[in-house]
Amino acid sequence: MLTVDFTRFPLAAGDRVLDLGCGAGRHAFECYRRGARVVALDQNAEEIREVAKWFAAMKEAGEAPAGATATAMEGDALNLPFPDESFDVVIISEVMEHIPDDKGVLAEMVRVLKPGGRIAVTVPRYGPEKICWALSDAYHEVEGGHIRIYKADELLAKMRESGLKPYGTHHAHGLHSPYWWLKCAFGVDNDKALPVRAYHKLLVWDIMKKPLATKVAEQALNPLIGKSFVAYATKPHLPAATATDPAADTKAGA
Repeated sequence: MLTVDFTRFPLAAGDRVLDLGCGAGRHAFECYRRGARVVALDQNAEEIREVAKWFAAMKEAGEAPAGATATAMEGDALNLPFPDESFDVVIISEVMEHIPDDKGVLAEMVRVLKPGGRIAVTVPRYGPEKICWALSDAYHEVEGGHIRIYKADELLAKMRESGLKPYGTHHAHGLHSPYWWLKCAFGVDNDKALPVRAYHKLLVWDIMKKPLATKVAEQALNPLIGKSFVAYATKPHLPAATATDPAADTKAGA
């Protein structure tokens, strides 16, 4: 289940991609299938081991084209172990709402992104997330849980402040908001409640079978109750005047 829409976020074979806070690796796997050179990074060692196993299985099964590479590694989002301008693409999906220093994370992503590179940021959407918080303290008051709810304008402003230029937004996973409302209402750890079990079966059926009916329903629901807000941006090239140019310096001092 992808949150990033790759029809709006073009990815070319050979692009160097960082999936920051990759979790179980869903976006990293898709980038690998598309021929990218992928680095999946997360602070959770157990998840990174699983992602590495899946990368190896995908390679063995021939799911990735020639030239594609994939690496899974532990790392700190606030201190990325990469040189400046290392990546063509950065994806950070459902991560920033967990991190106190979100401006620091944005700064690190901008640092490792090449000028002209693209970034995709996804976070829980304000309205559906507010309902979850109202229904259950346990939903967010846990170690490593959500510490903030972003309004769309707030996130876009922080992206601009970091030096990025947003170019598109949308909402995703409209079918999933009611599921989380049910989870919060019946207990986030209570998977036995009948409404929760029934709705979970619907979501699994949708993911596995991809029927037209649920596709149309989700497209209709996304603008209204989409669970995630997705923003796309580029890192602008530096203006020519800022480049190191002795002639420009001479003219400036004339």
